[in-house]
Amino acid sequence: MNNSGGFKLRLVIGAVMALMALFSYYSKTQENPLTGEKQQIGITPEEEMAMGMQSAPQMAEEYGGLYPDQEVQKYVKGVGNKLVTAFSREMQNSGVDVPYRFDFHVLNDRRTVNAFALPGGQVFITEGLLGRLKTEDQLAGVLGHEIGHVVHRHSAEQMAQSEFYQGLAGAATAASGDMGTGQIANYVAQVRLMKFGRNDELESDEFGVRNMISARYDPNALIDVMQILAEASGGRSQDEFMSTHPSPDNRIAKIKEHIARYRY
Repeated sequence: MNNSGGFKLRLVIGAVMALMALFSYYSKTQENPLTGEKQQIGITPEEEMAMGMQSAPQMAEEYGGLYPDQEVQKYVKGVGNKLVTAFSREMQNSGVDVPYRFDFHVLNDRRTVNAFALPGGQVFITEGLLGRLKTEDQLAGVLGHEIGHVVHRHSAEQMAQSEFYQGLAGAATAASGDMGTGQIANYVAQVRLMKFGRNDELESDEFGVRNMISARYDPNALIDVMQILAEASGGRSQDEFMSTHPSPDNRIAKIKEHIARYRY
């Protein structure tokens, strides 16, 4: 086969692979009953919960296990459950049941300043972050934000997006016959996912504001949390284009907009 014929064949194979990736991605469209948004997700809420429950022990182990003070654990669970109760009440008033089972854990890690949520409702906060918070409202801001990631199904959405962009990168490699092109496609895919990550953070900030107001917490405390996180980073900043999190100033500006919108 001549070079022209081989090139055309590679283009056909690449195009077919790209179409398959596209079809697979959009065939996963679901409507999120908790938010009303249409999302590309390939798993059910039950599978999300199973995934989160299975991953939780290993995740805790990576952060030094659970914090041993049961009173602290009880305190954090109480704040988290208050937020979940407020959100569940809102959903029930709309005739929607929340399918997730939330649980809240403090990790025995003083050096890491972080909080995160696994699919399905397992929420974690490190001792390093908890120790920097000064009020219950600030803790509610952290936990409300993480609940937002679960409610908006961000982890499941990211999984589907990752599969899609990997499929496109594979199609680019097949079409070009050049691994360098495939590496460039992978880079573009990673940047695209970073963009989705920043949008997810802003979306969860907005949910956190609404959830805090519903649970009768002061949403301005979420601004304090942003400032605490900025201080914890030592003032280091990264180009927002190449970061999974928006800049603190950008997030604070958006949070203020949400407070003005939902509180008054």
